[in-house]
Amino acid sequence: MLKIMTFNIRYGLAEDGDNRWERRKSLVSARIHAFDPDLIGLQECRDDGQAQFIKDSLPDYQFYGVRREGGGATDLEMAPILFRKSAFQVSRTGRFWLSETPRIPGSKSWDSVFARTATWVKLIHRRSGRMMAFLNTHFDYQPAAIEGSARLLKRWAAQTARQCPLIVTGDFNADKNSSAYQHLAGGGVLFDVFRQANPEGGNEATFHGFGHPDEEMAIDWILASSHFEGVTAEVDRTHEGGLYPSDHWPVTALLRWK
Repeated sequence: MLKIMTFNIRYGLAEDGDNRWERRKSLVSARIHAFDPDLIGLQECRDDGQAQFIKDSLPDYQFYGVRREGGGATDLEMAPILFRKSAFQVSRTGRFWLSETPRIPGSKSWDSVFARTATWVKLIHRRSGRMMAFLNTHFDYQPAAIEGSARLLKRWAAQTARQCPLIVTGDFNADKNSSAYQHLAGGGVLFDVFRQANPEGGNEATFHGFGHPDEEMAIDWILASSHFEGVTAEVDRTHEGGLYPSDHWPVTALLRWK
């Protein structure tokens, strides 16, 4: 079994008033520790004191992240991967940018507002000896960029899943009625773990804008190749009164190797 989490933790410099990073960061750490995942995909984690807090809070995990670059205020943001050191041995690491020139750092395409990355690792599962790949990403919010990024990621996933089992996490800035969702989870290489584990349905919404029901959207997903079976999946809606760990809820899942 593998325990997976995806969590957009909201960038640390955001002017969020009572929900600013310094007030909610302990809740972020607490929600991760509560689920105790083997693999974590974070989004909007800045390569400054925010990332350092995550590393200090999770000493049992190895952290791999790459700055977006591209110029501007979001230069330091990452979509990092964390994996439990006792569970995995690193085989390879890599990254690419969500653009028509994915090997060029900071590159943008398809009217993207910001440069965006996809970060991946190939890991050896210590207990079973199996090789697997894990990718984490954060799509831009422009419709053309979402579509272009989904097509790029679909090609990468198809190639990778032919070599080894694959898990993908991310904030895709698109709901599950979108063409991006159909590209990635519509019966091809990957499936939506939440929907497989909850065949009778359930509340999939993850973005909530710090507790605003009218803003809820299901834009954070855990996807996996057919090498896995989704056993359970949940959206963790824990908060403390008006204090939220982020403007997104984390998604958690338990996967079984086939």
